[in-house]
Amino acid sequence: MMPEPAPTLQQLLAFYLEAGVDCALGDAPVNRLDEPEAVPAPAAPRPLPPQNPLRPQPVPMSPVPRSEISVAPEAAIASAREAARTAPTLDALRALLETFDGCALKHTATKLVFADGNPEARVMFVGEAPGRDEDIEGLPFVGRSGKLLDRMIAAIGLDRSKAYIANVIPWRPPGNRTPTPQETQICLPFIQRQIELVNPDVLVTLGNPSTQALLGTREGIMRTRGKWFDYDTGTRAIRAIATFHPAYLLRSPSYKKMSWQDLRAIAKALQQAS
Repeated sequence: MMPEPAPTLQQLLAFYLEAGVDCALGDAPVNRLDEPEAVPAPAAPRPLPPQNPLRPQPVPMSPVPRSEISVAPEAAIASAREAARTAPTLDALRALLETFDGCALKHTATKLVFADGNPEARVMFVGEAPGRDEDIEGLPFVGRSGKLLDRMIAAIGLDRSKAYIANVIPWRPPGNRTPTPQETQICLPFIQRQIELVNPDVLVTLGNPSTQALLGTREGIMRTRGKWFDYDTGTRAIRAIATFHPAYLLRSPSYKKMSWQDLRAIAKALQQAS
C-alpha cells in the first residue's frame, strides 16, 4: 500500500483555517513531537557552614504564586471604572485604552479596535468584540459582517459618515472565542463612557452579548430584538433597541426580515427625534 503524499503548505494552512486557527502567538513554530533534550543532573549542593545555635536563622520565603501577584479581577474592574470616568473626550478615552493593562486580551490582540464613523452621529451601533479582519485593520465591522452592516444601514439612508460604530470589547479574543464575563466587566466602563461622550439619539445593540451587557437584560435576542429600552447615562435616557448581529444574519439569513423591521423602527425613531 502506497503511503499518502505529505500535505502541501497550502493544504496545511487551509486545514488550520478550517479548525479556527488563524493567528500565531509565537514567532517560531514548536515541534511537539521532538524528543526532549536530556536535562543534566543538578550539581550536588555545597555543604553549608556550621550554624551558630545562638543566632536566629532566617526563615526561607516560599515563592508567591503567579496568580496572586497578577491584578485581581475586582481591582481591574475598579481601575477601569476610575479611568473611564476621568476621560473628558473620545480621544482621551482612546488614549486611556491604549495604555490600560487591566485586560489580558490587549496582550494577544494586534490592534486596539476603538470605533469608526462619525462621533457626532445621532445613531450608535455596538457589537460584541472584534474579529480577525477588525484586529488587522484596527476598525470595527470591516469583514463580511461589516459589509452586511453597511448594506443594512444604507437601506435606511445611513452610512458610516452618519453613524458611529463600536464594540463592548475593544480587543479581539484569541481565535474569536467568546469573551469571558470577567473580560466583559473590565471593558464595560469604557464602552459606557464612549456612549456617554457620543450621546446619540438612538443606541442599537447588535446581538445578544452586547444587548445583555448594555441593556441589563438576561433574555435572549429573540425576545429582546425590536423592543425599545431606556439606556440611562446618568444625565439622560437614550432610546435603545436590540437587533441581530450581522454575523448571525450571515449564518441565518431567514431572520433578515425581522432585522429589516428593526431597521425601519430605528429610521422612524430618528425621524421623530429630529
